[in-house]
Amino acid sequence: MGHSRKKKRTHVVPTEEEIAKTPRSLVAKSGEVGQSVSRLVRDLRKVMEPFTASSLKERKNNRVKDYVSVSSHLGISHLLLFSQTETGSNLRIGRVPRGPTLYFKINSYSLTNDCLKLQKTPSASSIIFKTSPLIILNNFAGEDKGKELKLMTAMLQNMFPAINPSTMHLSDARRVVLFNYNDSTGFVDFRHYNITVKPVGVTKGVKRVILAKNVPSLAGFDDISEYVLREAFASESDVEDGPENSITLPQDYVGRGNKKNEQRAVRLQELGPRMELSLMKVHGGLCEGEVLYHKYLNKSKEEIEADARTRQIKLTNQARRRQEQEANVKRKKQSKKGADGSGASDSDGSDDDEASDSNVDMDDSDIDAVVEKPSSKSKGRLAADDFGVDNYDPNEGSDSSDESAGGNVVEDEGEDGDVEMEDRKPSKRAKTSKPSKDTKSKTKTKIKIKSKEKTKKKPKSGSKRK
Repeated sequence: MGHSRKKKRTHVVPTEEEIAKTPRSLVAKSGEVGQSVSRLVRDLRKVMEPFTASSLKERKNNRVKDYVSVSSHLGISHLLLFSQTETGSNLRIGRVPRGPTLYFKINSYSLTNDCLKLQKTPSASSIIFKTSPLIILNNFAGEDKGKELKLMTAMLQNMFPAINPSTMHLSDARRVVLFNYNDSTGFVDFRHYNITVKPVGVTKGVKRVILAKNVPSLAGFDDISEYVLREAFASESDVEDGPENSITLPQDYVGRGNKKNEQRAVRLQELGPRMELSLMKVHGGLCEGEVLYHKYLNKSKEEIEADARTRQIKLTNQARRRQEQEANVKRKKQSKKGADGSGASDSDGSDDDEASDSNVDMDDSDIDAVVEKPSSKSKGRLAADDFGVDNYDPNEGSDSSDESAGGNVVEDEGEDGDVEMEDRKPSKRAKTSKPSKDTKSKTKTKIKIKSKEKTKKKPKSGSKRK
């Protein structure tokens, strides 16, 4: 009967201090960039894993202050911004929240897919991205190096978590990031590799047997010795596996047969991307502040002091405006509180007045005095207003019971008893309150025209079409 499996590995939960010391980065685009630069941003996020925002979705109108505002909540320590202009692509690496900021010009770059297509057997497992990469800085040290190079060395080194060789596990070293400084050109080369180990002192056929998961096919051989001796010569990789490239594993490493105290050769397989960077300038703050270094501009001491004074005046004015705004906000809050108290007292008084008004009693005689009933003489006036007649006299034309409609036609009775028709423009109707339905029914008058003679329409003047 088999025994139960014993637990040998224990997951160690990191403390709050370790989490706070771990640098976290945010890689984003600034402004409008091309499709290739967007892919470069995604590839660099893969390099900075696992302590980065891998699925960040930024917008075109996002600014540096937007990223700074969320950096404190997410524990972000470094900000990497890619931008593109008419002259080329740029990269800004800044320390959050107070700087400094390094401005790089990207002279050339290659994406991860381009690097993998150049290899015969590319391999990139997703497991290797669960641990942070190691960092190698080559040719950055030296007494003849400038201050800007020392600052760049510290910035690049602090972008990745520090390691303790005495306590770290060897299996956590799966990737490596290389920064190489070229003295002749002044460019910085960026590379990203995968770490693998291979057996040392055996032929290529034996390596296949050792490293292969399945037994190789021996159908074309009479004996296994033929398979082993067929490739007994040393390959190019075997020649490179000298004592300087081989190590003794202090711990068990990932892979088949990589046990403790075994001789293995270290190999680097490029993952990508590649970049060739050129340092243009250094700002003392986060994308602002004093210019500590510029590749093309060299200012005198007087100009540097004048810039410092201007910057100090600007900061003083900003602090004063901030204090004034805080004082204004406080004063408005106090005035609002006072207005709320007085408004409550006013509303109580108005309610008392309304209650007193509602208690007033009115008799029928008072109502008749206030609301006058329309007299019989005013009905004609209402009818005249209804039809738009301005010069209406209720005493005039009492014998004649007919009125003209709308003021458009005026009837004059001559000696022969004929009716003369005169066309007039209709007068503008005055805006009056609409009478009720009962009033309209009483004030409507019938319009009669005595003359039945029809006026002949004049033909329209116009030239005949030829």
